[in-house]
Amino acid sequence: MNKIDLNNRTAVVTGGVQGFGLAVVERFIDSGAKVVIWDRDQKLLDDLNIDNTIKINIDISNFDNVSSGFKLTLERVDKVDILVNNAGIAGPTVKSWEYPNDDWQKIMDINLTGTFNCCKVIVPHMIKNNYGRIINVASIAGKEGNPNAMPYSASKAGVIALTKSLGKELADKNIAVNCITPAAAKTRIFDQISQEHIDYMLSKIPRNRFVLVDELASMVSWMASEENSYTTGSAFDLSGGRASF
Repeated sequence: MNKIDLNNRTAVVTGGVQGFGLAVVERFIDSGAKVVIWDRDQKLLDDLNIDNTIKINIDISNFDNVSSGFKLTLERVDKVDILVNNAGIAGPTVKSWEYPNDDWQKIMDINLTGTFNCCKVIVPHMIKNNYGRIINVASIAGKEGNPNAMPYSASKAGVIALTKSLGKELADKNIAVNCITPAAAKTRIFDQISQEHIDYMLSKIPRNRFVLVDELASMVSWMASEENSYTTGSAFDLSGGRASF
């Protein structure tokens, strides 16, 4: 495993108690960073025992909760250098015209509005310090659109556009804003979707396997490092060859 230098850096990782988020947390710590985990699942937070982490219960879909949570974070750490917006949900697998409105709203509130909330709260802090690395976890579905997952696909397309807009706004500063568009991984998010939809996603991947969480963590670690000093407003593909653009 290549070592990325994140010494003396502090990261906030949303949804960091499982799946992609936990893999990122572990890789960041191995690279020398201190990590603050934001997650709304108190039980998983309580059960997680990893050195060099601070755990805070935050619902990213609620702006006031994010704002107060960031203030609490700054009481525990001096600064935040890295933000990984990873928290997200898939929602049910349903035809678009039959999709429940409540599920649509919940997906948008967490996946897209949650990413916006975290960026809105933390970006001024990064501007003040003239340093930051923001990585938003989007999805290949945001590029191509998965059938029977229209709200999820739309929310991740929004994350890609948010990344491009914010990256341009901060391009004159030492702040890089990028997103990653992975294929699906065998995490607990699979519990939310049908086997038919899982089979569909696998059939679209030329490598004929799902991405591993450690593969995502490896790419995100470089994106979060000082070495990533030029690229901003970009989407990094991690789709096993599925991406068409």
